[in-house]
Amino acid sequence: MKKIAILLSILVISFSTFSQKWNADKAHSKVGFTVTHLMLSEVDGNFKKFDASVVSEKEDFSDAIFEFTADVNSVETGNDMRNGHLQKADMFDAEKFPTISFKSTSISKVDAKKFRLNGNLTMKGVTKPVVFDLTLNGIGKSQRTQKPIAGFRLMGTIKRTDFGVGTMPSAVVSEEIEIRAVGEFGKE
Repeated sequence: MKKIAILLSILVISFSTFSQKWNADKAHSKVGFTVTHLMLSEVDGNFKKFDASVVSEKEDFSDAIFEFTADVNSVETGNDMRNGHLQKADMFDAEKFPTISFKSTSISKVDAKKFRLNGNLTMKGVTKPVVFDLTLNGIGKSQRTQKPIAGFRLMGTIKRTDFGVGTMPSAVVSEEIEIRAVGEFGKE
């Protein structure tokens, strides 16, 4: 009987070390972008509604799988007219394609806290492989729940026309869009 109890304990411990899911704390997370307007100024935007998660077996996140989905109808640029235009068919086409999504396909460690994150980005019905720079800002404990939390910063650049977003020339709105996301994730 003692051997069975020990075996069950080992199984429980080994299962608890397998994949751990982490969900974004939306109050401390943001998914955004920056474009250059008229080759003169930068315009920032973000998505007020999104979901993001990380699944990892390793404590250093070197095997992590990242996913996020943003609600196109929640785009916010600080200008109601621009927000409305971004939802139209020539831009994100929110009516046909209400979400933008990303799922990582691989991750490689650059140094102790920096990674290259490869994955598939889907926008306006087009899926393309992309590469992002990912930084693990740190790992700690939630002050409120005492559960583990982790902070990340993601940055990269995509070409909007690769996804069929916008028909205006790059002299009006830059071809390259900088993607930035920061997130605090809590372990389930």
